[in-house]
Amino acid sequence: MPYLKIQTNCTLENAQGIELSAKASRVVAEQLGKPERYVMVAIDDRKTMLFAGTSLPLVYMELKSIGLPDDKTTMLSAALCQLVNTELGVNPDRIYIEFANAERPMWGWDSKTF
Repeated sequence: MPYLKIQTNCTLENAQGIELSAKASRVVAEQLGKPERYVMVAIDDRKTMLFAGTSLPLVYMELKSIGLPDDKTTMLSAALCQLVNTELGVNPDRIYIEFANAERPMWGWDSKTF
């Protein structure tokens, strides 16, 4: 049920994207206490993006999950910013993260909803 989308103006080699996806999937599962088998991660690199008037490396992430607790977003922000900083070298002050709590009937999977 958790879905993490990572958009960046950085260029990632295929292996780098796979590695970042795997690490991000583990972080999301651990932080939310959910089975990793439900976590989906998408990376969209080489985007034309601008932040604070410059095209220096930046990242925008969206994390959606059923039952996303407000009290977990600060820890998630820290963990995801640290991951992106380590893997891509993007400074945390050039990262935005949008958190969204999805209602069970609005999230489909396996021909049904949660």
